[in-house]
Amino acid sequence: MALKATIYKAQYNVADLDRHVYLDVNHTVAQHPSETEQRLMLRLLAWGLKASEDLVFTKGLSDVDEPELWNKNYSDEIELWVDLGLPDEKRIKKSCNKAKQVLLVVYGDNATAKWWQQHQQKLSVYKNLEIIQIKDESLVEMEALLERSMQLQLTIESEQAWLSAGKGSCEISPIWLKRAN
Repeated sequence: MALKATIYKAQYNVADLDRHVYLDVNHTVAQHPSETEQRLMLRLLAWGLKASEDLVFTKGLSDVDEPELWNKNYSDEIELWVDLGLPDEKRIKKSCNKAKQVLLVVYGDNATAKWWQQHQQKLSVYKNLEIIQIKDESLVEMEALLERSMQLQLTIESEQAWLSAGKGSCEISPIWLKRAN
């Protein structure tokens, strides 16, 4: 018998003071059976970091040809492609060729350091690619906020983020490995 996805509901309020984006939305997010709770919270954080009414969750782990999130325009062109993890250069090249802007959110402190050392020079050619790292400590704190039904508040100012929920709050300091040119 196949395992089923776990459904989470999040009322999400984002106040991005850096981009002047203020949204209050409801998300229903499916956690794939192979996805950890930390990764689920990372997907929610990634949405908040690039919050937009047009940014949607995709099939993600269920479809290797799609990112975790994307924003498509009315012509079905991909404006923003958001991926998580440490993909190979082939996937990054594909996403940079398909989308106007690409955000890669990396995690896993030890693995990221090794991955970045191997790929930094090759990835510098992609002008539309941004890479940020979320530290393991932040992932643990974000996971502690997870509930099946939750109210999240994300505030972003000076590239610092504060995520709060009914269970508490945490400060997240994304590390910019690469900025789009």
